[in-house]
Amino acid sequence: MAQQHHDVTDSAAGPGVVPGPVTGDALAGYLRAQATDFLRALRLHRETGGGGTAAGAASAAGPGASSGAPGGAEDAVDAVRALRRTARRISGSLHTFRPLLDPEWSEQIRPELAWLSGTLALEHAYEARLERLLLALHRLSGSAPVPPQPQTPGAPGTGTAGTRTAGTRTPGTGTAAGSRGGGAAAPVTQRAAAAPGGTRTTANPDRANLTVGAAKAGALLDRQLTLARTRAHSTALQALGSSRFHAVADQVAVLASEVRLTPAAPTTDLRPLAAAAEERLADAVATLPLLTAGSPYNAEALIHGLSPDPAPHPQDAPWHQVRLLLRLHRYACEVLHGPGAPLDVRLLTAGQALDRHRDASEAAAAAAQAARTPRIAPATAYALGVLHADQRHEVEAARYAFQHCWQKQTVGTP
Repeated sequence: MAQQHHDVTDSAAGPGVVPGPVTGDALAGYLRAQATDFLRALRLHRETGGGGTAAGAASAAGPGASSGAPGGAEDAVDAVRALRRTARRISGSLHTFRPLLDPEWSEQIRPELAWLSGTLALEHAYEARLERLLLALHRLSGSAPVPPQPQTPGAPGTGTAGTRTAGTRTPGTGTAAGSRGGGAAAPVTQRAAAAPGGTRTTANPDRANLTVGAAKAGALLDRQLTLARTRAHSTALQALGSSRFHAVADQVAVLASEVRLTPAAPTTDLRPLAAAAEERLADAVATLPLLTAGSPYNAEALIHGLSPDPAPHPQDAPWHQVRLLLRLHRYACEVLHGPGAPLDVRLLTAGQALDRHRDASEAAAAAAQAARTPRIAPATAYALGVLHADQRHEVEAARYAFQHCWQKQTVGTP
């Protein structure tokens, strides 16, 4: 299907666009602002004790820490997220507008910022993946939500919706009343208690076999992903204390006051480079199987996922690439439009669909990897297979949502 694309040089690119040229001075101002935000986040991170990443900061603060107190876990979480956010934006802008920047300087700092952002994101990714899989196991095993029960303030399981509680959990301890499989069900039950809205679940006896397998599968996933999260936390702590990170921080500190532009950059229009980023995005989307994405079921994805080959699914890579290109396009729009421009709702919706696609794809891969564990019980393998199929269906749902959003965007373009 032939697709029309936005022209970032006129009003079709979104509200708040100035029709005149946007020069390298706007790029310099954007980079300085992001560098300042990076340094502010770094100072907040150090003031909160340098607890590391999101889950690690909550664990380091301890169960008695107040999330709203200065130096608490919430401040550490916000600091790490801000470090990741600003590092992505600086690195992405250096990539998109690299012809206007000093090549030696930009090629030196850009990969270092990408390394920092990726390292800090790993622990949070493992934590979110484990929570996603365990909640899906509860849903698939026939659990039914019951009204939330009143809890004493400060009692175990009390928490605010949207906050992570994995840092205060002791893996492998405790057994839920009435659960099958003994202590193996404990990690699944504890995660369900932390579900948004404070809902608890009760087992459906019509799915007893899946319930037994789900408990053991949850325990297996908890062991594997908690170990991976612990290693990612250690890696993040080592990275934040390394000379490599301090060198990156020094370069960003210089960037906050001096952006090394080429001599022609102050008079060069940024819009052609931003349009080239958008064109790369459009070309990548054109290669996606959007007709397949419009179908509610993709059997090929399920067949590949449980094969002995542990390689990533070949269908997913182009979608991940589109997600990265969409992010670069969004950052280029931020440079052009300035901080006061309203958000492009369609770009935001497409980005959220691709984020869900990435999360479901990685969760399905984790379930398939767990199913390859030697000598697991048949009920455990069955539950992991059902979980993998469920997450691949989530992948297809995210692709359908992106396809629907992107085609609406294409039709609406003059």
